[in-house]
Amino acid sequence: MTAKTTNGKIRNVAIIAHVDHGKTTLVDGMFRQSGLFRANQEVADRVMDNLDLERERGITIAAKNCSIVWQDTKINIIDTPGHADFGGEVERALSMANGAILLVDASEGPLPQTRFVLSKALAVGLKLIVVINKIDRNDARPKAVLDEVYDLLIDLGASEDQLDFPLFYAIGRDGVAMKELGETSDNLHVLMDSIVADIPAPEHDTDAPFQMLVSDLGYSDYLGRLAIGRIVNGAAKRNMELACIGENGQPRPLRIAALQAYEGLRMQDVDVAEAGDIIVLAGIEDVKIGDTICTREEPKVLPRIRVDEPTVSMLFTINTSPLAGQEGNQLTSAKIRERLEREALANVAIRVEDTESRDAFLVKGRGEFQMAIIVETMRREGFELTVGRPQVILREIKGRVCEPMERLFVDCGEEFVGVVTEKLAQRKGRMTNLINNGAGRVRLEFIIPARGIIGYRDEFLTDTKGTGIMNTYFEGYEPHRGEFPSRRSGSLVADRPGKGVAYALYNLEPRGRLFITAGEPVYEGMIVGEHNRENDIDVNPTKEKKLTNLRASGRDENVILTPVLPMTLERALQFIRDDEMVEVTPHSVRLRKSVLPASQRHMLAGKKKKAKE
Repeated sequence: MTAKTTNGKIRNVAIIAHVDHGKTTLVDGMFRQSGLFRANQEVADRVMDNLDLERERGITIAAKNCSIVWQDTKINIIDTPGHADFGGEVERALSMANGAILLVDASEGPLPQTRFVLSKALAVGLKLIVVINKIDRNDARPKAVLDEVYDLLIDLGASEDQLDFPLFYAIGRDGVAMKELGETSDNLHVLMDSIVADIPAPEHDTDAPFQMLVSDLGYSDYLGRLAIGRIVNGAAKRNMELACIGENGQPRPLRIAALQAYEGLRMQDVDVAEAGDIIVLAGIEDVKIGDTICTREEPKVLPRIRVDEPTVSMLFTINTSPLAGQEGNQLTSAKIRERLEREALANVAIRVEDTESRDAFLVKGRGEFQMAIIVETMRREGFELTVGRPQVILREIKGRVCEPMERLFVDCGEEFVGVVTEKLAQRKGRMTNLINNGAGRVRLEFIIPARGIIGYRDEFLTDTKGTGIMNTYFEGYEPHRGEFPSRRSGSLVADRPGKGVAYALYNLEPRGRLFITAGEPVYEGMIVGEHNRENDIDVNPTKEKKLTNLRASGRDENVILTPVLPMTLERALQFIRDDEMVEVTPHSVRLRKSVLPASQRHMLAGKKKKAKE
């Protein structure tokens, strides 16, 4: 029987929080107070959000690692995403942790994404520390939020040990934490002391050979593919002869070309790494997340990281519009395939499948937001591509067709409850809870098909005059609830190529809401606006005013067009119907019909009508 022991010099802790509850700001404070930065060193805020998209949107998309040293103990901090669409990131991040800090806003309380990540942490038995943040807010209600945290933990089946958590109150922006409300503090020392005292040290077998589970992948121009994970047993040394065991169970030989560990935000070369530490190995080309790296003499496989099945699929194909190739430099299907396969390697929740067309690929993932982030990342890398409407993935369970369901939480003013409930009922949503605390805002809870949320967010913001908040998490599969209209408006479709003309656009404004401005290029089949009615109509946005010799007073004033809201990728994906697509380039987002020529579209519509009859 092997002897178990712990490595008391290391703590591995994940930080769990909903979007915008102050997680990354709190980590900034821990960096500064642990002595990671010099006293006079200039450091950007939210240093862990190092991707451009993360800084722009104020959210964490990719799970990342860093470390600090406190009381001669190395604390590896694992930053987890706060959005359920990035659930694959959450699961692989938690595989490296022994404990978790649950960060909750003192006003908003635990929200759906908190629930999603927390359920994963409880399932793997992580020890918790709870921090109620932003207690300086005018609307802070820390005692009520603490009760909500207990209710959530009990609802998720937390053990007695997990319910007996250390509790702290914090103002992350100021870098202060305290054990009791009303105390004064000027640092985060009590929180960092608690991490060392209350988070279990990583446990390992003293006599077991080296084992490591690959939880993340990286790439270096100098070292090639990097495998990142926590050492479960044994120790690693540079130039060590090891084996990598994939899904097929066959060990493949490898040698550690470089061995690195986290020091602050950077990776530093080390000669030896001990059990429990999070390390980076170079020298392994053919490696995937979930693989086990172990000794050649005693190859033992660790349980693979398992993630929830994808619920949404989206078609990615080459850009076939007449404007293709003018802005991007990554245009071919081979380049798109290579990029998507690289994404699937680093993101365990993404799957890429071939279709009947060699130029199109079906990408499956957790949600439309995750898909939008992939497309946005690709366009910034110079790709031009066309993507279809997100589709939910149906399953057959016990002979019945079932669809993914979402638990939807809505926070809105009392005056908007009627319109929100009506719209969600049309989309087959069923209300399960309504809380009115008498402060003018109401919390509603629905179980709704995942397809019912696609395209609803813009409508929701319009209905609630921009004051509503919407959050969801995956609830499970239920029998299909039947069809419902996804969009009650049609499209204004350009019938010829050219450039938008102010005179033509001014005359199209009564027909609906325009998406283009004067001077923008258009082509046949491009969607230039939203029609007021349910049907599509072909329009000419390039029509110019006929000029004559006659002039009359008041006839030739300047045309003043209604300002057009710039089209974003998320708005475009939410707007399109099944027969429409989004053309994405580094500088443009355009809406178009899947079939561009009007004659072909009318012929297909006629065939569908006959088939229904």
